[in-house]
Amino acid sequence: MTEPLPNSLWAATAPAAPATTPLAGDARTGVAVVGGGFTGLSAALHLAEAGAPVTLLEAEAIGWGASGRNNGQVIPTLSRIDPDDIVAATPAELGGRDKGEQLVGLIRDSAALVFDLIRKHGIAAEAVQNGWIQPAHRASRLRLSESRAEQWARRGAPVRLYSRVEMATLTGTDHWHGGWGNTTGGRINPLGFARGLADAAIKAGAVIHTGSPVRAIRPAAGGGWVLETPRGTLTAERVIIGTQAYTGDFWPGLRRTIVPVRSYQMATSVLSGNIRRTILPEGHALSDTRGDLYFFRFDESGRLVTGGALMLPFAWDSRLRARIAERLRRVFPQIGEIRFDYTWWGYIAATKDRLPHLYDLAPGVLGWTGCNGRGVALAIALGREMARASTGTPLRDIAAPVETRLRTIAGHAFRSLGIAWNIAAARRLDARD
Repeated sequence: MTEPLPNSLWAATAPAAPATTPLAGDARTGVAVVGGGFTGLSAALHLAEAGAPVTLLEAEAIGWGASGRNNGQVIPTLSRIDPDDIVAATPAELGGRDKGEQLVGLIRDSAALVFDLIRKHGIAAEAVQNGWIQPAHRASRLRLSESRAEQWARRGAPVRLYSRVEMATLTGTDHWHGGWGNTTGGRINPLGFARGLADAAIKAGAVIHTGSPVRAIRPAAGGGWVLETPRGTLTAERVIIGTQAYTGDFWPGLRRTIVPVRSYQMATSVLSGNIRRTILPEGHALSDTRGDLYFFRFDESGRLVTGGALMLPFAWDSRLRARIAERLRRVFPQIGEIRFDYTWWGYIAATKDRLPHLYDLAPGVLGWTGCNGRGVALAIALGREMARASTGTPLRDIAAPVETRLRTIAGHAFRSLGIAWNIAAARRLDARD
């Protein structure tokens, strides 16, 4: 029996998932995909469309993890690392600058890929591609905005800078000092998107089993791999792992490459039309330059969807409501009385260097970790790339560096202390120029 979804806005409003059942007995396939979030669903869809036999195994329900719990902003950047740094961080043995630029190009086009898939398959996901903006929370951070806009523009991204007056017009507040944005970004109902991807994958020929947690992956006697679940086994020639912060112990060391960080989300009651028209009036998705991020977007019914970080999880609901209500009154004073209809949380997968890492884990086995809060668009793009690699494209031609050594995190057992320390450090830095 699967665990229920959290009482989130998305669970209350997303269309129903397609019918699926647990894996029972012994089955075979060409490619086994582990994880029914954005990575796995993108891989399954692209594999099925390429004519490859594919079976996806999900421990709970479609979109049960981070893919169905996030804020639903579709952002074609990484959260902390900019293009020049991505290129510089790609070592020569992984392809150097050329491979780094390929990864930058993949990220640049990732939001467009999300909305293209939604249009192609007619997915009901409240999709609005009006752009994503990143306002500067201090005047000194405008230098960061200028640098980011210049780096992405140099690589062909549709970006622009905004003055303080322009940003006030786009946001409905003078809280920020200007900033930049990318017109390919936007917002979706992420659980609706996940369920729509599952439906599209099934229609293309993929087999999806929910309630089927993978307990172990071992070599098959005749070649390939055997994936063990509580009620059956799946033998496959190739395997794609896309479980991120919800990774279990089925592959040695993989879960120690990331730290699961709680991401808290919430949605207000429906705002009146007069107030609604004064906040993000053009429908942008927004996340600013703070380390302790301020982020806002609307859903289609007029709820403001936001959230925040907490250093410690105790009494999280009441503390989150109080903290974010005060934030909203400060940023959008016109909002008046604030009532939150939904609060929920999910884990995101953070890596030590804030970069995603795609791994060639063993012959025929691929996985990646490190969404770092940008998983909506990035997971869709990397899922497609892993599908390409599983249908004959050489790993050297995949649009991301492919590593063979896991980047495990030292002191992983003490990760909760590190999370609290990092949030405190981010808040200190946010207050400084």
